[in-house]
Parts: sequence; C-alpha cells; structure tokens
Amino acid sequence: MRIFLTVCECGNNVSEAARRLYMTQPSVTVAIREIEKHYGILLFDRLSKRLYLTEAGKGFREYAMRIMGMYEDMEARMRSWDSCGKIRVGASLTIGSQFMPSYVKAFRERHPGAAVQVLIGPSRMLELKLLENGLDLALVETPVHESALTAEAYMEDSLEVIAAAKPPWHRDQILSVEEFAGQDLLLREPGSGTRDTFDRALQGAGLSVTPVWESTSTTALINAAICGIGITVLPRRRVRQAIEEESVYRLEVEGLDFGRKFHIVRHRDKCITGLLRDFVGICREYGE
Repeated sequence: MRIFLTVCECGNNVSEAARRLYMTQPSVTVAIREIEKHYGILLFDRLSKRLYLTEAGKGFREYAMRIMGMYEDMEARMRSWDSCGKIRVGASLTIGSQFMPSYVKAFRERHPGAAVQVLIGPSRMLELKLLENGLDLALVETPVHESALTAEAYMEDSLEVIAAAKPPWHRDQILSVEEFAGQDLLLREPGSGTRDTFDRALQGAGLSVTPVWESTSTTALINAAICGIGITVLPRRRVRQAIEEESVYRLEVEGLDFGRKFHIVRHRDKCITGLLRDFVGICREYGE
C-alpha cells in the first residue's frame, strides 16, 4: 500500500516513486501488479506509456490512505507512549489569528514538554490535510464537506456587515435584501469559512451575488471598506476595532442570518490521544 500511494503521490510516475522509495523501477511495478492480481482489479490504465488511476484504483487509494494513516498513528503512539509527544493542529484564518495563540499558550502551560505543530489556512485545505493524515485535528468556521470527517461545534460566532463611516451610510443602517445584493461587495475568497457562511446565508434567501473584490486578507477588505470601495461581510471579532474606532459603520440586512459556529474537525478513524483530548478541552473552555 505504501508503494502504491507513493506512485499516486508522484503523479502516477513509477520511476519517480522508485527513486523516492530507494527501490528499482521493476520492483515497484511488481508490487503494483501483485495488488492487482490479489484483488483481481486494474489499478492503473496504461495509455501511451502513462498511467491513469482507474475507478478501482481510486477506491483502493481511499482505503489505503485510511489504513496507512491509522498505521502511522499506531506507530507514533506506541513509539512515544512514555513521552510527551506531539500534536498537529490546523485552524482557519479567523480562528488561527484570533484564538489559536491562546489555545497553544494554555496547552503548553499544561504540557511544557509537548510539541504543537500549527497550520493556518483555508478550511478546504485543512480538510484535505485531515484526509491525508497531515493533521490530527482542525478548527474551522463551517461544517465539513467530506463524509470521512466528523465535526463538533464548540463556539458561536457571527459575521458583521460594515461600510465606510461616511455618507451614504450611517450607524446601524438597515438594508433590505435587495438593496444589499445590489451593493459593491468585498468578500473573502471561495473556500474560506467566512465565504461559505456568507454564501449559505444568501442561498437561503434565494440570492447570488458577484463581488467586486475577493481577497484572502481580512485586513485588505476592511481597509477597502474604510476607503468607500464597497461594503464587506467579515467575522465580528475581526471588525470590532474598526467599529469602535468609528472608521466603519455596522449595517444590518433584513432577513439574512450570518450566525455560525466554530467546529473541531477530525478524521472519523483518528485515534484521540490524551494530548489531543486536553487540547480539545482547552478549546471548549475558551468557547464557553
């Protein structure tokens, strides 16, 4: 299975997989053919000297990734049974910037010998990392999209609509859904937790919009709103300072609910160690 997965990781290139595994190319080919013979399936179509995963190959890869992930978990756990160990956690941009430093600080105070490896990125990327066993758990702003993952809500949050603190806007202005949809909108990029929450809210109202700006940077969107380029919809905690400084106004939109919950996500087959359990407990404490 490790040989097969390495071939897949190398773009179905047997030569590259052999080099990475310190094996000969014929040995890698034999291993693939033994799997095919054992199950009576074809893992790859061989067309013009190139390999392409078959549907059976895709199914085998899914099982192999899960099995190898569990095996690697077992190896790491057994070999570090008496040590403090390491946890690998991911967080979406909002949670990573606002809460992760506090989570890690509290965790280190309880487990000074433990190592914490953190990855901050878009929610969809974190889901892929969980599927590939690149992370032990992730903290994201939306429910999961993959059936192999489980999610547990642990904190409530909401998005705020903000605009420049100047005409035609005024503090706590109320817009109809139609007025809102007709504005120049400055939004986070597709695939982010914030954008997913926004899109679901509009879909619930039977609307779709085309933003004039899209950005991975919340700061860029806030500054664009301050300059009057348009209105933006961002996490409440990220725009609180701009609202308090009165550089932007908070707006309301009739009929749209931008409430959401933060989720702790893991692979359904993932073994929860004591260290991970303690980290999850810290996240819940901060969410109360």
